[in-house]
Amino acid sequence: MSRTTSRAANRTMSNFARWTRGCAAWIGVAALVDCKGAAPKRQTPPTPVRVSPVARIDAPVVIVASGVVEPVQTVSVTTQVTGSLLDVLFKEGDFVQAGQVLFRIDPRSFAAAADQARAVLARDEAQAEAARKDDERYRRLADMGYVSRSQSDQMHATAVAQAATVVADQAALRSAQVTLGFTTIRAPIAGRTGSLLVRRGNNVSPGGSPLVVINQISPVLVRFPVLDNDFDALRRAVAMHALAVKAVSSDSSEASDQGQLSFLDNAVDSLTGTVTGKASFPNTGRRLWPGELVFLSVQLDVQRGVLAVPSEAVQIGQQGPYVYVVDQKQTAQTRPVTPGIQVGDLTVIQKGVAAGERVVIDGQSRLNPGARVAILGAGTDTGTARMRTGSGQGSAAGDIVTGRAGTNAPSVARGGGGAPSATPTVTPTITPTVTRNITPTLPVTTAPTMPAIPAIPATTTTTPTGTAGRATQPTTGVRPPVTPTPPRP
Repeated sequence: MSRTTSRAANRTMSNFARWTRGCAAWIGVAALVDCKGAAPKRQTPPTPVRVSPVARIDAPVVIVASGVVEPVQTVSVTTQVTGSLLDVLFKEGDFVQAGQVLFRIDPRSFAAAADQARAVLARDEAQAEAARKDDERYRRLADMGYVSRSQSDQMHATAVAQAATVVADQAALRSAQVTLGFTTIRAPIAGRTGSLLVRRGNNVSPGGSPLVVINQISPVLVRFPVLDNDFDALRRAVAMHALAVKAVSSDSSEASDQGQLSFLDNAVDSLTGTVTGKASFPNTGRRLWPGELVFLSVQLDVQRGVLAVPSEAVQIGQQGPYVYVVDQKQTAQTRPVTPGIQVGDLTVIQKGVAAGERVVIDGQSRLNPGARVAILGAGTDTGTARMRTGSGQGSAAGDIVTGRAGTNAPSVARGGGGAPSATPTVTPTITPTVTRNITPTLPVTTAPTMPAIPAIPATTTTTPTGTAGRATQPTTGVRPPVTPTPPRP
């Protein structure tokens, strides 16, 4: 190797050694500063939760079923006489009262028949009056002996026959008047009319189709099936007292109607395993409609003074249902419970909690047994509160440490009120960011990248060519290695 090549290699190795010692010195200073400026270990911030006390309530024991609304009465209005329909005195779908006029049929022929019956009655009444007087005269003459007793009896029979004829004529007149009355059709019950099936001008007869159908919807009945498992409890409750029934039109509807159980069938349907029950509702607000599907709650009994918690407090784990109970030290502990029936948004707890204890109703997903909690007010979002307290790993209180290239002073962004980080950023060439964790640990540094050793430059020689006074063309080539001459002794 030539002297030039050797000197270049020695300079490169010397520069690399000095650069390595400088990096090690800088890293040591960064580690020393980081260890001296490390903050003391901090506790994990409490988890924000919302709680609710365990309360005592009166819980009703109910059976839930679905049923169909049925009208108490349904009447198909038809005509009892044959004639032409003159007037329709209502609109289809109207609510009508009992006795309200609905239709009128042409009454002229029926009025004539009534007048004829009235005239026959008047004639027969006159004949009956004459026969009665003849009967009295013949009876007196027979007593005096001027006429025979047979003639007197005959006149008496005639008078009685005429009186009977008058009675028959009176009945015929009443029948004609009733028939005349059938030309005016009235509502037999109070209710709501359906579709009008026959319009004005049509000829109607007793054998024809109904004119309109009226359903009585106040009160109404709701027919529902009772499961075989609930039948015994329902039967015992019916024998003791009247059972209240609540009906709603849908699961999410707040409008309801209160009624009573009015009928319980005496046999179980072998095909469905149910017993048919009926409940009567006054339906004064007309919220229940015939044919509508409704949801019923039959109240069997009331449990007095039982413990209850909000339903969202009950969690399901591998060991069964449990709740988080907050003690006086503001720590959450798990408590296995035995839930009972649900009453609205509350769940009855048969065993596991005591009255007055506080149970967590929001924030359970971030809790562990024994974790410290921060109780929030009503209506506060635990997720938003969790973000405000700062749950990141950059600092125990949520501080975020950043650095800028080319500077040694870190920039500290305040999170949830923690102390700023004092970790400087030390970099020989490129400024790395040194982040302090929650638990102080030895700083992690990145090994510097070995710079590339520059290639040994090739030695060039220039060989002059040509004659003196002429431009020479340099010839580039690699000189062969020269063996150094040993020094003279």
